[in-house]
Amino acid sequence: MGPGNRPLDLEWLEDFLALCESGNFSRAAEARAIAQPAFSRHIRALEEWVGVDLFDRSAHPAVLTAAGQRFEPLIEAVLAQLEAARTKARAAHHMAQASLRFAATHVLSLTFFPRWLSGVEAHLQVGPIQTLSDSSHACEDLMLQRRVQFVLCHGHADAPSRLDEAQYPMLRLSGDVLRPVSAAKVQAKPMQGASDTPALQMLAYSDASGLGRIMRSHLSRLEKDAPQTAAFGDAPTVFTSHHAVLLKTMVLEGRGVAWLPQSLVAEELRSGLLVPAGPAPWNVPVDIRLYRQKGEMTPLAEELWQLAKGQS
Repeated sequence: MGPGNRPLDLEWLEDFLALCESGNFSRAAEARAIAQPAFSRHIRALEEWVGVDLFDRSAHPAVLTAAGQRFEPLIEAVLAQLEAARTKARAAHHMAQASLRFAATHVLSLTFFPRWLSGVEAHLQVGPIQTLSDSSHACEDLMLQRRVQFVLCHGHADAPSRLDEAQYPMLRLSGDVLRPVSAAKVQAKPMQGASDTPALQMLAYSDASGLGRIMRSHLSRLEKDAPQTAAFGDAPTVFTSHHAVLLKTMVLEGRGVAWLPQSLVAEELRSGLLVPAGPAPWNVPVDIRLYRQKGEMTPLAEELWQLAKGQS
């Protein structure tokens, strides 16, 4: 806006530079492909917007006034910056259109996502990928805020997430199992049925953890179905985290018992570093799920969803 809050037309600035170059109203109007009367009105409107004369019309060819000489390099810089801004904005748009944005829980970003993505890339040229790894609650926030197109997380029908409650489309990509495990050197005897041995210490998931939501839903049922697990309710929780990898580290250090994804501890169970801390019925089957935005996504994101749907 200029004097009197009059709007500025960017075409006037282009006309101004054309006249600076030629010094002739007729030739400048021809170069700008507009009639000379309209061109002259544009120059006059720009001068009214600035509040001073920019050209000395008594000279032939027309020459810049002192104000015009000061104005010219600044306008050249402004128009160059505007063009650069437009170019960068378009480039960013095209990159966003060609990229995929995922949020994945910590454990799945390490165990499942890289392998699954390799399978996707065998059928689809995906281009740039942005992946954010965080707690289940944080991943849900990213989806609800439309900052990502997809969320990869564990899930269970008996422990619905906010994305389930909001009816976001979901695919079950695979399955996993939460298994109670302990370090081989400090097996927790109470979980083997010796409830009089006060050795059990629990390593638990925080409220931000989707696995924690699932475990809280299942522990009460598990204690009803298997009386041997009554020790769970009395066992102190000595450590809490939303990060399953951190809980695994604490279990390996002999700090207690935790329900950890089979996909995360398979190697340690094979090697004997970790041992089951309960019988098979105490295991909790879970889904590995992919959620997507409700609305229409970019063509590439829609292609990936269709591919995943065909594979699930």
